[in-house]
Amino acid sequence: MGLYLRPSTLADALAALADPKLNPPGLQNDRLTLLAGGTDFYPAQTARRAWLEKSPQNVLDIWGIDGLRGMHRNSDGGTSFGALTTWTDIAQAALPPAFDALKSAAREVGGRQVQNRGTIAGNICNASPAADGVPPLLALDARVEIASVRGARTLPLADFITGNRRTGLAPDELVTAVHVPPQSDAARSLFLKLGARSYLLISIVSVAAVVSCGGDGRVSEAAIAVGACSAVPTRLAGLEAQMRGRTLREIEPLIAPIAAKALSPIDDVRGTAAYRHHAAAVLLRRALAGLIPAPSRAAA
Repeated sequence: MGLYLRPSTLADALAALADPKLNPPGLQNDRLTLLAGGTDFYPAQTARRAWLEKSPQNVLDIWGIDGLRGMHRNSDGGTSFGALTTWTDIAQAALPPAFDALKSAAREVGGRQVQNRGTIAGNICNASPAADGVPPLLALDARVEIASVRGARTLPLADFITGNRRTGLAPDELVTAVHVPPQSDAARSLFLKLGARSYLLISIVSVAAVVSCGGDGRVSEAAIAVGACSAVPTRLAGLEAQMRGRTLREIEPLIAPIAAKALSPIDDVRGTAAYRHHAAAVLLRRALAGLIPAPSRAAA
């Protein structure tokens, strides 16, 4: 490894990213590579070296910036997560039921050691199609706060992730926080994940749903996201629109055809595209069955 910087303030980190001497244009492996928890960075470095590939040499380690840690409730009722908030922090937090899907995903990001180090910003910046944290955050309409020496901006998470391992970050920017708008007190959520085993796996399919229902068992609001079935995790806006005002029995026949049109899974060693299409529909039905009460029960 070449240069290693570990600033203690956001201002110092942004100054380093903006320094052309530390970030020569056009030389990706000679630029500063951001390091947070390191749970993606170090395995990737090992793999590159094993295959005799060039790898980043200069590191900007932001783990020591305390101002990027923690979560808090905003004055508008929304919730903000600092970029270095870990999955353990989220899993143990007292959050409303709308965040149950995110907390479930937090408990399935690798093993306990990974959850203690892996960060919410690292998960979205890694931009894996199978990232566990992204579908729940998509379903919560999360926005990403980004900073550079030029100023700050925010992007919807759906616009931040632009492709497989690609994001909307400029070379001199880093993520400082993830913001979730206020959620309905009636909202309930679930996260389901399918893989070759129960833990320490890459998803074949994952589903996050945030649903609000009336007393008659009819859906008033819904947000549905599917991971590992497209180049980026995907909101199923068509299904969400069709769910409003309907009961679970009325919704179930709509799930498979709408999901088939919205998703574009690939064939790989973990599963075929056809299998992923089928599995996504199954997980969607299971998630919605866990969130939408039958009318008879709702009326009781």
